[in-house]
Amino acid sequence: MNLSGFYTVVITLFILMAVGYFAYRLHIVDDTAANRLSKLIICIGQPCMIINAFVKYQYTKSDFINGFTVVGLGILLHVLMAVVAFAACKIFRFRSIDEAKATEFAIIFGNCGFLGFPLMESLFGAEGLFLAAFFNISFQIGVWTWGIAIMARKRDDIRLTPKKILLNYGTVPCLIGIVLYLASPYFICPAPLASTFSYLAALCTPVSVMVTGALLATRKPKQIFADPQIYYLSAVKLLIIPIAVCLIAHFCGLGDNMTVFLTIMAAVPSASTVTMLAELYGISPGYASQAVGASSLLSVATMPAVIALASLIIKI
Repeated sequence: MNLSGFYTVVITLFILMAVGYFAYRLHIVDDTAANRLSKLIICIGQPCMIINAFVKYQYTKSDFINGFTVVGLGILLHVLMAVVAFAACKIFRFRSIDEAKATEFAIIFGNCGFLGFPLMESLFGAEGLFLAAFFNISFQIGVWTWGIAIMARKRDDIRLTPKKILLNYGTVPCLIGIVLYLASPYFICPAPLASTFSYLAALCTPVSVMVTGALLATRKPKQIFADPQIYYLSAVKLLIIPIAVCLIAHFCGLGDNMTVFLTIMAAVPSASTVTMLAELYGISPGYASQAVGASSLLSVATMPAVIALASLIIKI
C-alpha cells in the first residue's frame, strides 16, 4: 500500500502551517485577519470546494448508487464517532467548556478532504477520489448539524434552528453540486464558471492551514507539546475510533475495499474546520489549532499503523 502521497500531503501541511505561524509572529497576519480569513473559507471557499468536487464527474447510474451508498455509510460513521466523542469528553476533566467542545468536535470531524482525497486517489485511483467527494457530503451534513450544536452549547448567540440545519454553507453547495452532477449528461457547467469554482476551492487548503498556523503562534511551545488533553484527543481520534470502525466494517461484511476506505476516513487527523469555526465563534481558537496541528503530526505514525492493522483484519 503506497503511502508516499500521504507523507507528501502531511509535509505540505506543516510547511503551510509554518508559513502561517511566522506570518503571525512577523505581524503580517493578526487576530482580525485570521477571523476574516476564517469567514472567507467558511462562506466562500468551502462551498466552492464542495461544488467543484462534483462538476468534475459525469453521471452514471452505477456511480450514483455507489456514491450515495458512501453517503449513507459516512453518516453512520459520523454518528458512531459522535457517540464515542461525547462519551470520551464526559469521562475526561477539561480545563474549560470551550476546550471540551473543541475536543469533541475535533474527534468527530477529520481531514477527509485535504488528506482523504489524495489518499483515496493513491489507493483506489479515480474511483477513490469520486467516492471521497460523496463522503464529504456526510462530513458537511455532520459539521452543520451536530458540529454547530456542539459549538452552541451554553452560548445564546449561536443558535441551531431547522432553517439553519437545512440551509447552510454545507448543505446548499452539496445540493447544487448533486444537481450539477445529475444534469451532467445534458448540461455541462460552462468553462468560466467551472474555473471560478476551481480557483475559489483552491483557497481552502492554503488559507485554512495558514490560519491554523497563525493561531498556533498564540500558544506557548509548552502548551502545544505538553498538553495531556491533546494526547487524549489524538489517542481517541487516531487509534481507538479507526480500529473500532475497521472491526465493525469487516465483520458486517462491507467488503475489503469499503472497510479500508472507511477505516482511513476515520483515521485522518482533525479537520482544520474546527479551527475556522472556533476562530469564528471565539471558542478557544488557539487550543483548536493545537488539536489540528498535534493530531496531524501524530498521524504520521498512527496512519501507517492503522492501515497495517486493517490489512491484517481483512485477512481474518
